[in-house]
Amino acid sequence: MEYLNKENTFIHQFDQTIIGIAPIQGTSEELLSQLERKEWYLPKLQEMGEKRKREWLAARVLLKQLIAEEKEILYTDSGKPYLADESYFISISHTKGYISLILDEKKSVGIDIEYISSRVEKIQKRFVNEEEEKNISKKHPLIHLLLHWSAKEALFKLLEENDIEFKTQLHINSFEPELEKVSSFTAYETRTSKQQTFCVNYIVTKEYVLTFALIPKHRSVF
Repeated sequence: MEYLNKENTFIHQFDQTIIGIAPIQGTSEELLSQLERKEWYLPKLQEMGEKRKREWLAARVLLKQLIAEEKEILYTDSGKPYLADESYFISISHTKGYISLILDEKKSVGIDIEYISSRVEKIQKRFVNEEEEKNISKKHPLIHLLLHWSAKEALFKLLEENDIEFKTQLHINSFEPELEKVSSFTAYETRTSKQQTFCVNYIVTKEYVLTFALIPKHRSVF
């Protein structure tokens, strides 16, 4: 069984950035069978349950398809993924049944994918500030909330700062969500002295929302 194919995998490339989104299919054994460097994976897999194994292996299978090469993914002490050979910056996200991955040769990246569910409404007060709440779409309120949450998750990965307060230090500028297409909005952070502004790109489908952002950075991940 082939895990990824053109019919069920979204691949987008622009400039030096590559994005892949795919459903997680097959067992962990089937996913592992599509990878050759078993010595990179088997010791770590022993510590995982089946669900985590499938998510973890799916990211490595997707990476292999995106660049036609198998590369070792390692993690910093804070949990940020990076490639052992540092050939690309990388960010990974998974949600119910899907894996997403972004690569860029020169820019630090952050990606997040969220399955469409009303559960986000229960935690809205934790991440939406008063100004953002006033601008939540009347036409697509749930999607708009999910995009706010997803964008702040992606920016959290991008900034690599500890103890970021989503509600008060990450800010989404007003926008009206567009469905079934790649679009963007702007966001900014007040966590660091740089007070940076970002262009957050996003995709909305019937099953999930996905956001990603990039920032120039030196190649070293440390």
